[in-house]
Amino acid sequence: MGVLMSRRQTVERVQKVSLAVSAFKDGLREQPSTRRRAEAGTARQGTLEQEVQEGEEEALAGPSQPEESSASKAAWERLRDGRGVEPEEFDRANRFTPPAFIRPKRELHDDEPPDISLEQREQILNDEMCEICEVWTAESLFPCRICHRVYHDGCLRRMGYLQKDSAVEVTETAHTETGWSCYYCDNLNLLLTEEEMYSLMETLRNCKIIPESCLTLDDFLHYKHQVHKQQFERTMPEAQEEQAALQFNALDPDKKGHIEWQDFLSHESIQLLQKIRPQNALLRLLTPKERERARAAFLALDQDNDGFIGEGECRQARHSWFRKHQKEMLSCNVSISHVGPISEGSPASSRNSKSPEKILPATKQEETRGIDWPGFLRENVAYILAARPNSAALHLQPLA
Repeated sequence: MGVLMSRRQTVERVQKVSLAVSAFKDGLREQPSTRRRAEAGTARQGTLEQEVQEGEEEALAGPSQPEESSASKAAWERLRDGRGVEPEEFDRANRFTPPAFIRPKRELHDDEPPDISLEQREQILNDEMCEICEVWTAESLFPCRICHRVYHDGCLRRMGYLQKDSAVEVTETAHTETGWSCYYCDNLNLLLTEEEMYSLMETLRNCKIIPESCLTLDDFLHYKHQVHKQQFERTMPEAQEEQAALQFNALDPDKKGHIEWQDFLSHESIQLLQKIRPQNALLRLLTPKERERARAAFLALDQDNDGFIGEGECRQARHSWFRKHQKEMLSCNVSISHVGPISEGSPASSRNSKSPEKILPATKQEETRGIDWPGFLRENVAYILAARPNSAALHLQPLA
């Protein structure tokens, strides 16, 4: 997960150096064209046809092409660096400098199974000082429901991460059982290493995906078809196309007819993690808060306390507790720092609640196959990670 490279002073110093290096590179790129124009002015030996051809090429290029190229390049750089709101995109007055992120690196022991005990509960402690200003005040601090960080609402506004339209929602959800994810945990793309991010960018480039753009259903299906053909060298089956259409609907809960770029990027990031990393490596990404929630969910399903649950119950957890919290659950006024009883959206209470989604009944084979605690974690870890973003979209649609 992305972390702060250093404090604000160091970040600003690094950004100034980066701007100087970029300006120097831009100057080098402009030198050849300047030299050519000087040579053309001193020695005009070309024919009339050549001059006409050069004029036509310049006209076709147009004055707006460099600007579009620069904007596209900046979008790809933001994608590569995991950055969101840029300092140039909002008023710098009374603003803090957004943090510089460092992508995680794979460790040698990542593929080994982690020791996550079912019986031993984990102590959940939040930071006492704001992650941005490093100051404790009597004001209310917003805790992240995923990690240990806390924030002032004023600091989030100065960072550009809390806009006027989202301030009320963050205030209402940060101290509920649903909770609020900070800008580190909200961005699933920050879980990718540099190598994994390079692989994703190559795929997006090959499929002609424009960064920071919305995708319609046709765009999404076309992209999925291209990725499947590049990977398997054959046409995507109809069943997989139907599953992709269901995933699009899950990413577009408001039925706007398109999915936002951040939702698409989160979906592709979690998909890539599933393909590249083993489940043990994904388990190491879980935070203490996520492990404690998963532990509470498993114990609630294990009614006879034998350490096993049915496959149908495991799938039920995937469809209800671990996929996404619903808007109607915001009435629970419980601090996210306290991880105790399961909320109304948990598998334990879904039997009696009026859920809008129908959970398919378990088959006899599913009822007989027992799943222990490690297996429960492995089968649900991707859905736990996919539920991190604040967006209402389901970034990983559970299979029926």
